[in-house]
Amino acid sequence: MGLTNKVPEADVQKTFNNIAGNYDKLNSIMSLGTHQKWRQKATNRITNGPDNILDLCCGTGDWTIMLAKRYPHARVIGMDFSQEMLKIAQQKVSNSEATNINLEIGDAMNLRYPDKSFDVVTIGFGLRNVPDADKVLQEIYRVLKPGGQLICLEAFKVETPVIKVGWQLYFNRLMPLMGKIFAKSQPEYQYLDDSVNKFVSIKRLAEMMQTVGFKDITVDDLMFKAAAIHAAEK
Repeated sequence: MGLTNKVPEADVQKTFNNIAGNYDKLNSIMSLGTHQKWRQKATNRITNGPDNILDLCCGTGDWTIMLAKRYPHARVIGMDFSQEMLKIAQQKVSNSEATNINLEIGDAMNLRYPDKSFDVVTIGFGLRNVPDADKVLQEIYRVLKPGGQLICLEAFKVETPVIKVGWQLYFNRLMPLMGKIFAKSQPEYQYLDDSVNKFVSIKRLAEMMQTVGFKDITVDDLMFKAAAIHAAEK
């Protein structure tokens, strides 16, 4: 289907390096303070008692640490392409009680892991930021073991007519303004807004997963479909 994010990858990487220090604060603003609860709900979709977990596009490590604490017996890898985000993630890991985490820099479209390496792959608020989401889904499918699970948490453009106008005002006007006020990063947070508005729909993402080969795909809508959890099995 072609590129799902037409912003050059190097520019996206630079954006996240630039906003790394303020990402957590503004992520709370973007999600109206609910992103941690969303991660908890997404984690609850894991049903196979994993021994090996890959958290793709792990950012500053919140979901990586949550997974490691939920499954202390498991090996958890957090991978991201932003060195600055990973620096903050490493600080959080060091301050946590989790001892089963490895953080690595890498490309979600070209994973270096062998076939059938993981029981679970998670990706939170990252799929819309890669150039080719189809390629990422193919790579996730490849590195999952048979019966392994993909858990994807992502933000989407709101289409519900009743709240669409208010949500557009919040994201298109207020959120970039807050990025300028709180983080001196209006262009970067304008990108985050654009990345949501230009990404595929909730329904289309489920179809893409099915095309790759995933089965038993379920979708949990969040906050009037401003976000969703897609869970699927290999």
